Amino acid sequence: MSKHDVLEESPMARRKFGTAAAIALCTALAGVGLVGCNDAETESTPETEATTEAPAGDADADLFTGTGTITVGEYSVNVSCSGTPVEGRPTVVLLHGGGDDLTAMADFQELLSADGRVCSYDRLGAGASDQPAGPQDYEDTSEVLDGVLDAVAGDEGAVLAGHSMGGLIAARYAPEHQDRVAGLVLLDATPPTQVADLTNRIPETATGPAAELRAQTLAIFEGQNPEQLVMADGEVGSAGDIPVQVVRRGLAQFAEVPEYGPGLDEDWAVGQEQWLALSSDSELVTAENSGHYVYVDEPDVAAGAVNAVTEQASA
Repeated sequence: MSKHDVLEESPMARRKFGTAAAIALCTALAGVGLVGCNDAETESTPETEATTEAPAGDADADLFTGTGTITVGEYSVNVSCSGTPVEGRPTVVLLHGGGDDLTAMADFQELLSADGRVCSYDRLGAGASDQPAGPQDYEDTSEVLDGVLDAVAGDEGAVLAGHSMGGLIAARYAPEHQDRVAGLVLLDATPPTQVADLTNRIPETATGPAAELRAQTLAIFEGQNPEQLVMADGEVGSAGDIPVQVVRRGLAQFAEVPEYGPGLDEDWAVGQEQWLALSSDSELVTAENSGHYVYVDEPDVAAGAVNAVTEQASA
């Protein structure tokens, strides 16, 4: 794309948890990789709009720094880019979790930006991007990601680093777009068979917190989420031999789900191992002291995985 509506970059504050009661429920829901349960505390500043157009023949002129919008089909998509491009080093593109937006990964993006160009974006229905016209599937999210990669990486392959539901989307995208993805990092990504895992673990006859978790999670997977994304289980596809690092949390997250908690944590761990089938060059990393938000709890571990994959993809 040769034209972007660019906005002045605004401060992004780290998200924080609310009340103790909310933590208990949200920990369980966030644990299945669907809900961002933090209350956003974001400082707002006046934004001014400007339009820039790349001179013909200048491949780097399309690249912008800051936060702005691009047009993908009929939609406006909010994008943030920072850091200086390094020749031969792929751009890193961050994909936030469900219920979050790109502000959730702002600190992590800043950390990664010390080593090269890093971008993030709000998917349709999240943050400052447009609302989707109706239910979405993985093909819809792929079309938006295609447009983002066109704008921030051009013809070069990018490294995708996705958290939770963002990791699920990145993992579904990579096998079908091997020409666009140079490497992949999954940060405690939603497992590929989450619906089956949940329904097998928690029966319909369950009561209390387990029943609530089951019902709410299934509803979210059926599209009752801000992005209206219907998330179907499926086999793990192959993205060839691109470098892949799967970073899983080390701490249990389902203590608030009586009887079924340990099993849910076990299923989640198995799901992380399933993602290793994405590539013949994949590695599993455990953030030992981290909960679901590994890039917040252990940013150095998460950043280490992203940098390792990016350096390998640069070779």
